[in-house]
Amino acid sequence: MLRVGLTGGIGAGKSAVARRLAERGAVIIDADLLAREVVEPGTDGLAEIVEVFGAGVLTLEGALDRPALGARVFGDEAARRRLEKIIHPRVRERTAELTRSAAPGSIVVNDVPLLVEAGLASSYHLVIVVMADRDVRLGRLTRLRGMSVAEATARIDAQTDDASRRAAADVTLTNEDDLECLHARVDELWHGRLVEFERNLRSGRSATRSPESRIVQSDPEWPAAAARLIARIRHGLGDGFDVQHVGPTAAPGQPARDVIDLMIGVRTLDEADGLARRLGELGFPARPGEWSDRAGSPGGTFPKRLHGCADPGYRVDLHLRVVGSPGWRHALLLRDYLRAVPEAADRADMARAADDWASSTGWQPS
Repeated sequence: MLRVGLTGGIGAGKSAVARRLAERGAVIIDADLLAREVVEPGTDGLAEIVEVFGAGVLTLEGALDRPALGARVFGDEAARRRLEKIIHPRVRERTAELTRSAAPGSIVVNDVPLLVEAGLASSYHLVIVVMADRDVRLGRLTRLRGMSVAEATARIDAQTDDASRRAAADVTLTNEDDLECLHARVDELWHGRLVEFERNLRSGRSATRSPESRIVQSDPEWPAAAARLIARIRHGLGDGFDVQHVGPTAAPGQPARDVIDLMIGVRTLDEADGLARRLGELGFPARPGEWSDRAGSPGGTFPKRLHGCADPGYRVDLHLRVVGSPGWRHALLLRDYLRAVPEAADRADMARAADDWASSTGWQPS
């Protein structure tokens, strides 16, 4: 099962994307609908809201008066947080129930307006962010939802900024054209990435890529992509594991193969083997075969474990190396050396030069 997070600022058109994904076959879990469901009349969620905010937030029929509640919490940070503590845990619980009930092989899309604000991005295999220019969003809110310009502006400003959304996005869908254009983008994403990702995830294999990758110019997206992948791994494995971005793509400005090298430090290779199943569930299946590093003394080889990525949108080598081993130290040293001395990338004796640099600077792996 592939779990996808879908988000976007108010007025960006997230719901239109959700509807199209549903037409393609996705299971949609709408957090807004669940937030209404968990406070329907007769629920303990509504009872707790009344206990905290008073009976003035109820209609004459005993249902939640949303405008009245909104007036109580909008602009009051403490009140908003109290409301979130009532609603969010119940929505998470119901989301988990619906996810578990989805059929094997499903692509489950969780439509969450405040996904970025709530820090949920790392809990999904992939995050889609729907983007639109601020003026486009204002026009939609005033024209289609009947908001005043002041109200629409306040709603937009109350959410996170576009830069934060982009940082969380594995996929950005721009929605400023007509619906047909948006549908074409969604269809391309569905057939070109999501379906293959789910298939790879289910079968425990990495996305197909060419055996050799040519050197390309440095991509400013590499560090951001690595940060998203690292956050996903840390979220899935829990505390206690050191996960780092290594290799040439970790050194800003360096030309490199378009492959993101990540490294998990483990105590033993048996521990690395014990992580294989969980990493596969997270979208990082083990690569078959025996793998080792050539680092340290001439001719020496040091075993490691190597995983790939089931997402065809990323090219990833995930190395599991024993902390303190020559391969572990060498990966960190070369990364830090290239960051400090970028012109050294062209040296034929870079490994020896890096060791000399470490000795002269007192460098230690971290």
